[in-house]
Amino acid sequence: MIQIEIDEGSGFCFGVTTAIKKAEEELAQGKTLYCLGDIVHNGMECERLREMGLITINHDDMRQLHDVKVLLRAHGEPPETYELARQNNIEIIDATCPVVLQLQKRIKKQYDEGRGRGGASQIVIFGKKGHAEVLGLVGQTESKAIVIENFDEVMKLDFSRDIYLYSQTTKSLDEFHRIIDYIQSHIAEGATFKSFDTICRSVANRMPNISNFATKHDLILFVCGRKSSNGKVLFNECLRVNPNSHLVEDPCEILPEWLEGIQTVGICGATSTPRWLMEQCRDAILKMT
Repeated sequence: MIQIEIDEGSGFCFGVTTAIKKAEEELAQGKTLYCLGDIVHNGMECERLREMGLITINHDDMRQLHDVKVLLRAHGEPPETYELARQNNIEIIDATCPVVLQLQKRIKKQYDEGRGRGGASQIVIFGKKGHAEVLGLVGQTESKAIVIENFDEVMKLDFSRDIYLYSQTTKSLDEFHRIIDYIQSHIAEGATFKSFDTICRSVANRMPNISNFATKHDLILFVCGRKSSNGKVLFNECLRVNPNSHLVEDPCEILPEWLEGIQTVGICGATSTPRWLMEQCRDAILKMT
């Protein structure tokens, strides 16, 4: 009999839980509610909420709406979105994660201070280009911030000018520190370099925890939407410590041959993975054995 363990540390983070709770509360009252972008990077959870009545829209859709309610998900939004809502008399239900909101404020304050000194400094964000959170952060700087996706891109910075480095909340802590070390060793004399560790600890702490969990089992099923930035980082860590790791979006993707000769299966997921989905994967495995 195969033993199956679901990782207690996996599943929704605080920000995602809050956003979904706010959506459910509005929908329970029978009100029309729009959400700007997928509420979470998990297709099955988005479908569950769609069946409850949540309508997912993009920014172009929002420009056509007036006198409605729009939920802003945990990733946050740039100032332009709030201004559009004001112009179109849209009521905002703001579910921006408090960690992201604090980061937005810090970057805006830094940008405003730099602009007051002539704008010679560079605000750099270690993050995924085009990611919703990063767009919200770049928006605090009138789109002047420089986004670097990985260590290799640090070379494009101007080391003769001041650099203020921030990070998307769900990026790798190790890679962030590599970038810091490189800038510190290359910054020109007379130029200022300051880094701000803005990686969410509820995400960063999952790395060592999930690494430890993945070593305990013959097979790891990492349940995650393929759009999830945080999911990719965590899955790669599982793969690093346990090559017999597979990423699945739903139970239908589990292949029976994966279970051949396996005694223990560990099921884990991203901050965007609902507990009920991991349980469905467990049940699917039990039916196969």
